[in-house]
Amino acid sequence: MRACFVDAGGALAEVMERLHRPADMPVTVNRNPDIKPDGLPAVLAGHDIAIIDHTHLPTGIAKAIPGLKHVVFLGTGARSYMNPEELEAECGIQVHIIKGYGDTAVAEMAFALMWASAKGLAGMDRGIRAGGWPRTDGIELTRKTVGLIGFGGIGAEMARLCNGAGLRVLAWNRTPREAKGVEFTSLDTLLAESHVVSMHLLLNDETRGFLSEELIAKMRPGAVFVNTARGALTDEAALARAAESGAIRLALDVYAEEPLPAGHTLSKVENATLSAHSAFRTPEASDNLIEAALEHCRRIAREG
Repeated sequence: MRACFVDAGGALAEVMERLHRPADMPVTVNRNPDIKPDGLPAVLAGHDIAIIDHTHLPTGIAKAIPGLKHVVFLGTGARSYMNPEELEAECGIQVHIIKGYGDTAVAEMAFALMWASAKGLAGMDRGIRAGGWPRTDGIELTRKTVGLIGFGGIGAEMARLCNGAGLRVLAWNRTPREAKGVEFTSLDTLLAESHVVSMHLLLNDETRGFLSEELIAKMRPGAVFVNTARGALTDEAALARAAESGAIRLALDVYAEEPLPAGHTLSKVENATLSAHSAFRTPEASDNLIEAALEHCRRIAREG
């Protein structure tokens, strides 16, 4: 069996080459992070496994790669780039995702965005660079309440960080959970009481568009909304309107369309702190990610 990392940027390519063991199946590293879907059949010819970081794999393209049997997607958001059920039903391709590799990295980004938004750092930075001297009244978060929507590995790490910083932690999860230092409550209570609302749901057909305009309206006035999960979990237009009105502040690392198009509504919101879907980009998380991808390949090889 052979695997191909189809869209390896420089950093991840080097990690793959460093962590690949002599006993592992051969892995072709395609150092073109900008490959387009129509280029995949040529790159994947002769390979059984595609390792994909960020390239879309439409089912129609997959049908032109008859030898492809597995996709190892580098993360949990495969549905943003392909249709796993359709790939399996129509092409016999199994899609594997990787969980947990960046829980600490993503939680630290959510934590950082929360503080940056509360203190107005992005707006002051923009103003000073433009020659001004804008002085923002920040929010003091110690002893305030943070609400976590979703409580998987990243949510649990965020709770740990917030507990350590002296915040009260509320959480709502789609299935019952218990955790020390976390009060699980209804979604309405969380939205009404939280000074910070941080999104940690997995994107699927049931959660797409989860944070609707109706739910946004239930947030505590002046709350900071942090999203390091997936942009498609939210109604972005409604978020922008709420932030522009001053009802909430935004701190976002993810968007429904990425890269965020020039002139996008969110890019014009002054009351927003934006980062470029980089929460998971740490050396530690990258090592975890590639090692997990290689372990998927090893398991596939063992199982034939």
